[in-house]
Amino acid sequence: MTAEIIKSAIYVLCLATSGACAYLLFQGYLRSSTRLLLWSGLCFALLAVNSLIVVLDILVLAGVDLQTYRHGAALLAVGTLIFGLVWETD
Repeated sequence: MTAEIIKSAIYVLCLATSGACAYLLFQGYLRSSTRLLLWSGLCFALLAVNSLIVVLDILVLAGVDLQTYRHGAALLAVGTLIFGLVWETD
């Protein structure tokens, strides 16, 4: 029983951390207009979506396999950050 509670807490904390990072990065972008902060904020927002899908997949909808959506969200997050890094190299 305690292992399930710890596992659930870790998933929820990952979601909260990704969301908080996205929020702080967007706030930094609004203050400084540094476009790399925007790309990083978008990446962390998509990582928060990924964490939300993990929570839904493992804790809420245990009978439904959302692994494809989890991997898609993670790929989109990393792809967004890579695109931002390449775009801002000038």
